Amino acid sequence: MRSMDTYVQAVGTENLGFYVDGEGDSWELDQEGWAVNRRRLLEEPWPRVILEDASTDALRGYQFEYKGRRIDDPEWPGSELYACVASFWLPTEYLEEHGPGRVRELALELAAPLPLCSGNVGLAFLGPNDAVGVPKEIRDRCFRYPGMDIPDVMSYAYNIGTRVRGPSWLTFLGQPVLGELGDVAALRSRLHSPGTTVQELEGGRAVVTLGEWPDAGDTEQGRTLPAYRELARVLEPWLYEGPKFQTDFSPEDRRRWARRFLD
Repeated sequence: MRSMDTYVQAVGTENLGFYVDGEGDSWELDQEGWAVNRRRLLEEPWPRVILEDASTDALRGYQFEYKGRRIDDPEWPGSELYACVASFWLPTEYLEEHGPGRVRELALELAAPLPLCSGNVGLAFLGPNDAVGVPKEIRDRCFRYPGMDIPDVMSYAYNIGTRVRGPSWLTFLGQPVLGELGDVAALRSRLHSPGTTVQELEGGRAVVTLGEWPDAGDTEQGRTLPAYRELARVLEPWLYEGPKFQTDFSPEDRRRWARRFLD
């Protein structure tokens, strides 16, 4: 709740105009809508909250999504793979207007209350990714721009567990991965790329920053993002090669995407 409130305050309530109910239908995010979603977030054992951009344009720029799961429920097989996952969208215009320093500062504010295992901040393909034709457009471009992400909150909630989704501009690491790496000093000693920094955070966590700005890369122009590749090699033993329920990629392409900074 604290992270959601921080996000809403940063982007402005006027930029969030709709929410999605349990049937997948959109409703106006009025006073009653806010109350519904806050109650859902606080009271439901398996909540899903989606707050959407106020614009009716399909190319939405702001969105908050949270999928909470009872990760300790013994009645659900495979619950050790479940995770609670939160996603906070910003349009590229926000990055251009406020600069990467403000975006990084906001990411740290959002992460502060969360007992996170891992987190990623960077450029991404965001929008109506399940609309007809869009998955093919993403598939045709993603391997050229390895610094772009393809987030999927629902799939991560089902099977990421405590694994790590590889490197991004900002990569948050918590337990158990950070502990298994040794500690923050041990992690820092393994990263040597110019512009890479490792900052220790409270609660046995850290954030790795790869340069001043997020970078999409461009393999056709030889921009293969060596700093991202270096961090990927460090994180490889804990790499998450999902999402399990992703149907837009073949299993071979899904693995190729997950390992794009390694192979």
